[in-house]
Order: sequence, then C-alpha cells, then structure tokens
Amino acid sequence: MPAAIKSKGTLTVAADATYAPNEFIASDGHTVIGWDADLAQALGQVLGLKISMVNATFDTIIPGLASGKYDLGMSSFTDTKVREKTVDFVDYYEAGTSFFVKSNGGPSITSLSELCGHKVSVEKGTTEQADAQAQAAKCKSEGKPTVTVEIFNDQNAANLALSSGRADVAMADSPPAAYQVKLSNGVFKLSGPAYGTAPYGIAIPKNNGMAKPILDALKQLMANGAYMKILAKWGVQAGAISTPAVNGATS
Repeated sequence: MPAAIKSKGTLTVAADATYAPNEFIASDGHTVIGWDADLAQALGQVLGLKISMVNATFDTIIPGLASGKYDLGMSSFTDTKVREKTVDFVDYYEAGTSFFVKSNGGPSITSLSELCGHKVSVEKGTTEQADAQAQAAKCKSEGKPTVTVEIFNDQNAANLALSSGRADVAMADSPPAAYQVKLSNGVFKLSGPAYGTAPYGIAIPKNNGMAKPILDALKQLMANGAYMKILAKWGVQAGAISTPAVNGATS
C-alpha cells in the first residue's frame, strides 16, 4: 500500500448511485448501498482502511480519479482499452448489456442492428451510449432509419424516459437491467439476450501503486468466500469470476 494512501486512513470511493442493485441510494436518501458498496467495504477491511462511498455522476468519476478527488471508482465500469489509457482497473466481475422495453407495445429488440428507427435511452458516459451512437451511424450509413439516442445524466432518468414514452427501448448493464425489470412489476421486460459480456473493473488512478494491493485484497475475499457471499446477497452471482486481473480489457 502506498504510504500516502495508507496515512490517509480512508479511501474515498466514487459510485454513480443510480444503478441498482450494483450501486444506489438507500431509503435514508443519502447512503450509497448495493453490492459494489458492500464489496468496497469488504476490501477496506482487508486493507485496514475505512471506506467513504461518495455519490457522483458517472462521467465525472474517471476525471475525478485523475485529479485526485477520489481514490477508487466502483461504479460498474466496463474495463476497456480506451479507459485504461486514463486509469488502471482491477477486474472483479463480468456483465453484458441488455435491452429492456415496455411489456405492452414495446418493440422486440434482440440486437444492436434492430435499434434502427427507434429511440433509445442511455446513461451519459457509458458503454451503452457508445454502442447506441455507433449503431446510429451504422444505420445511417446503410441507408436505414437512424437511431435517436436520448442521453441522460443518470440511469434513473434513462429508465423514466422509457416509462414515459420518450424512448422505445432502454439499455443498461445486464444486472441493473434485470433489476429494473423486476422492480417495475410487469411494466418493463427484457428484450432478447444480453450481449457483449466484458469485465467490470475497479478504477484506480493510473500507476499510483494501488492496483496490486487492491488485487491482492480481492483475491483474499474470493479465497475466504466473502466475495461470493456478497454477490449472492444481491442475486448477481452469475457474473462472478475466479481469476481477477489488472487491466484485462480485450477491446
């Protein structure tokens, strides 16, 4: 553990708390909860540091790590080669992307190519935004109706756009998408299978010496069963991995 981090005694961990069950706000209106938050606290115990979870808009977290505002980002970050240019990742989970629509009258969307001609709601700065915008360009280049990409500052707003009719389809990582469908009591349904399974990474300021301590702490939580216990508590154990790595992005 770098001496400068250890001497602080507390790690400030940023999460966009609109992505249940991964990270969201508790009924008290301010506490960040979810399995990412539970895992952060467990890592802190292994490292001998307190954890302060901070709610932050998703697209501000990586810049906040670079500026020193935050020590870690645990916010369902897909580990990508592009993001690895700015931060280091310790990969700890795998998730895909899911489409969800209104149960009554929603379109049948089973792949990105079927988004042509539809309005899709996504959260700003996510891989879903990048995928939807890339597909919009592809639809246009193929002479098909384009995709109208509605971009929102948090996932709650993206979900509201779907329920209000502003969007035909919403996109999110597979665990939050399934959770939103469950919470909707039949208003939403998943459309098609998840695609693009990729690792989630704990985001760390580039080359600051924290990657190995975080990796070692995560391996300990996997070995003693605490990792799987946390995932099982939130019903997301399907994405569990057994071999965490640093900067394991494939694309």
